[in-house]
Amino acid sequence: MTLKDLLSPLVTDLSGVPQREISHLTERASEAHSDSLFVCIRGLRADGHDYALTAYENGCRCFVAEKELPLPKDAHVLRVKSSRKALGILASRFYGNPSERLKVIGITGTKGKTTTAQMLTRILNHAGIFCGYVGTNGITYGSVQKQTKNTTPDAVTLQRTFYEMAEAGMQAVVLEVSSQAILQHRLTGTSVFCALFTNFSHDHVGIGEHTSVKDYFACKKRLFEDFGAQSAVLNADDDASARILADSPIQTRVSCSVNACADYTAERIEPTFLYNGLGSRFSVCHDGKSLSMTLPMLGSINVSNALLALATANAVFGIPLLDCANALSDVSVAGRCEALPLPNGAWVVIDYAHNGVSLTELLRSLRAYQPSRLLCLFGSVGERTQIRRSELGDAAASLCDLCILTSDNPANEDPEQIIAQISRSFEGSSTPYFCIPDREEAILFAVRQTEKGDILVLAGKGHEDYQLIGGEMRPFCERDIVRSALSLQA
Repeated sequence: MTLKDLLSPLVTDLSGVPQREISHLTERASEAHSDSLFVCIRGLRADGHDYALTAYENGCRCFVAEKELPLPKDAHVLRVKSSRKALGILASRFYGNPSERLKVIGITGTKGKTTTAQMLTRILNHAGIFCGYVGTNGITYGSVQKQTKNTTPDAVTLQRTFYEMAEAGMQAVVLEVSSQAILQHRLTGTSVFCALFTNFSHDHVGIGEHTSVKDYFACKKRLFEDFGAQSAVLNADDDASARILADSPIQTRVSCSVNACADYTAERIEPTFLYNGLGSRFSVCHDGKSLSMTLPMLGSINVSNALLALATANAVFGIPLLDCANALSDVSVAGRCEALPLPNGAWVVIDYAHNGVSLTELLRSLRAYQPSRLLCLFGSVGERTQIRRSELGDAAASLCDLCILTSDNPANEDPEQIIAQISRSFEGSSTPYFCIPDREEAILFAVRQTEKGDILVLAGKGHEDYQLIGGEMRPFCERDIVRSALSLQA
């Protein structure tokens, strides 16, 4: 693609743009070469404008920037107000507006995005609609599986993924949309077919995230306003659903509820033990009809997630509810309420719950299974808002019989300092707790404490197969550690 063609959505007068072929679009100076267009992005820890000379020395002569660059005269620099927004538009243009070749289903919300997205992806594929997935658990389509750094990838990776999916014959893609992705224009240039809302609670406010809860909510709301979605499916049990659609141009609106009147409801929810996990039985009610189903995932939160997926597949794609239910009869989502039976008659539940609201919901859901004791192992990530630590501690101290405080992804913070902050929630509480900074050691210890009928929750890491300590990502898989604990007991 010529530079003129690529820049045409951003520039009205192309007379000063050189005739040059561009085969590579990047925001990373180390990857730039003679056929690249380098876009200077301001980040939290580094500013791409400072690396423009590095890109030039690597042969790059074409740049997009928010300010003047100290480069030789043979460099062509396009000044823009927002490099991030420009990158989203350029990435879409570079890959031929690939989202227009797919039905993009965007899912946003504080919790439940991953589970809802993977459930819906499974239903669509089960119904013969070739569907990919992009989110916290990676990128999948057909036989392709890739890991992602963020819930919603950077703009170039996202548009390239859409292009590759379309070329591979995918008809749809379910996309987890984080508020940060909208804030940073990673979704800019994407055409959304349908938008889903799971729920909203206080989170992701602090250094490097959102400046306020108001800003956090406003970013999520933009999914329903700025990307051309034709229909919306919402969790009516969350009070924020009405606000999320205020001023939205979307006409087709579908509501779901486990507590109230809605287009799709889940009724008579009962916890149940399955041969290989903890599940839920309930009835899906729609248009005067009722369908009984068993979901091999625990808790009303996952019933709510399933209902959103079922409603979208049925109302938006026309898939019969019975087919939707059959597709979810053996569904599982890595690191989301993942239950593992122990030989002693106890259960281990691995989950990604990493804030106070999600941990509270998880623990309350597990209480419905009437465990002999409810044990919880958790920590909190480093270099993030500290209010999350007290909320996690308050939830565990009030709902558990025994807690083990440990590391999550401490990054460059002292793990013992993080644990000390969490432990303040246990002052005055009757809940006993242990502090074991090494997470693997803590898991081995926790498994040894279990007895028949207990449920042990490993909260915070879920699907992650690494632990971030300092600047190093170390291999770390909780399933493997649990298996190791069992072999030591044998």
